[in-house]
Order: sequence, then C-alpha cells, then structure tokens
Amino acid sequence: MRAVVTGGAGFLGSHLTDRILAEGGSVVIVDNLITGSTDNIAHLAGDERVRFIKQDASEYLYIDGPVDFVFHFASPASPVDFERFPIPVMKVGALGTHKALGLAKAKGARFMLASTSEVYGDPAISPQPETYWGNVNPIGPRGVYDEAKRYAEAMTMAYHNFHGLDTRIVRFFNTYGPRMRLDDGRVVPNFIAQALRGEPITIYGDGKQTRSFGYCWDTIDGVWKLSQSDYHEPVNIGSLHERTMLEFAEIVRDAVGSKSEIVHRPAAVDDPRQRRPDLTRAQTILGWNPTTSLEDGLAKTIEYFKARI
Repeated sequence: MRAVVTGGAGFLGSHLTDRILAEGGSVVIVDNLITGSTDNIAHLAGDERVRFIKQDASEYLYIDGPVDFVFHFASPASPVDFERFPIPVMKVGALGTHKALGLAKAKGARFMLASTSEVYGDPAISPQPETYWGNVNPIGPRGVYDEAKRYAEAMTMAYHNFHGLDTRIVRFFNTYGPRMRLDDGRVVPNFIAQALRGEPITIYGDGKQTRSFGYCWDTIDGVWKLSQSDYHEPVNIGSLHERTMLEFAEIVRDAVGSKSEIVHRPAAVDDPRQRRPDLTRAQTILGWNPTTSLEDGLAKTIEYFKARI
C-alpha cells in the first residue's frame, strides 16, 4: 500500500503512519503543522518509505505516482483549537475533505474520513449508535468542528454514491495516548499535566458528565481493520468504559501519585453530558474490540508526559 495521510504529523495521524509502515506500506504525510508536530514523526527521519509535505490539506493536493489509499485525518480536534482556529477547522473539514476525495478519485484510491463522536452533539440517547442523527448546535462554540465533520461525512457519501468511490468513515470517540499535545486542552493531557505539576485538577461543571476513553493503538487497530473491510457506512471506534469526569480525575491523580486537589470551574458551553459508543458495528463487521485497559493506557501516557513536563 502507498498511502497519503493528511494530518500525518498529528496525534492519531502519526500513529496511523506507524501502522501502515508496520504493515509493509509507504506513506506520504501531508500536514501544515498547525497542531501537528514533526516531533511525532522524527523517528521516521531517513526512512525512504516516508515522504513529508508541509501543506494545508485544504489546498489542492498534488501527489506524483500511484496512490492506493487516502486517509483524511487532518483537523484540529480540541475545543481549545475550535476557539483558536475556527476558520481552519471549518476549511479542513469542508474544503480539505473535498480535496482529499478528489485526490482519491483521480488516483483510483480507496478513501477514509476521520470523523468524530462530535457529530452526535449532546446526545439524547446512550450509548450512541451510528444510526443516531445527533443533537448539535450549529452556531455554538463547538459548531465549527461538529458541522465541518457532518458536512465531511455527507461529502464522502456523495462521492461514494455518485462517483462510486470506495470510501469509509470512522467516528472516533475520546482517544488518548502518547503524542497528544500538553496544551491540547482535552481532558487527558489537562488532568495528567496538572497532576504531574501538583496543580489543582480542573473540572468544568459538576463533573458528572461522562466520557469513554480509548487508547490510541486500539483506535488505530480499528482504523486498520476498517481500511481492510468493504464497509462504507460510519463505524464508531472507542471504549465502553464510561467514566464521569470526577471519577476520571481521581483515577489520573492516583495513577500519577499526586496530591492535587480537584477544583470545579463553570461548565463549558454545549459540553456533552454523556459520551459512550455503541460498538456493535465494529464488533460484528470488523471483529474489533479495544484490548488496552485504562490503567495500562494511562501508565504509558503518563510516562510520555513525564518526559515533557
């Protein structure tokens, strides 16, 4: 496989690049480094199977030679990023998806869109199956990401249905692990960094909102299995181990061995109250289940952050 990975210097994109190489493929990474980092792919320097192009994926993508698969993973993915980069978030979800689909069509390549559980918004049902249409505020602070991904899914299915493009859509739930940014703004790096520094661990709202945390390599294993399947509708990839934010803060504090106090701040606007995937499709169609325990995944992630605090 010769693959193009947009966002390949980002958190999940870099892990996906590693997996493609481990499977015997080669990778063209396209990343403008707005939130990605060359640190995530530094270990690949000198590898002739890897080519890096610094470019905004929202611009026209020219790749010489054959391409077998296009993975569109480019996008800022943190609520902090939605405030810092609202227009780039919208552009990479809309224009970037269009450009990546156009590349796949021109090359006769397969295509995968990295979508998100954010398409479900603040869900009225739990767990969330792929058939759920969501409860999204299109003009709220998270709307730039939510609506960009919803548009991207619609564009992907339009290319599949109209052009016959061989497409896949993966919907990620909360994923964590090494190569996340310290300033990511998401709960895992926030809690770990605060605990390691002995600072108060900050919870927004009452702490009763839930998330289901999946380890990055489990997530990428699901991505790989989906890439090798012939399934075209969205597939949830995540963890069934649902935790409240208060429970998770205590788990992180204990794992770090910190004495940080837990403090509350006003709730974030449109913060979903519950996130838990229905994994029936992933289990039955892909034969996939997450295998990394929260304890083991956190231990690996904490060690990564210790070297960067």
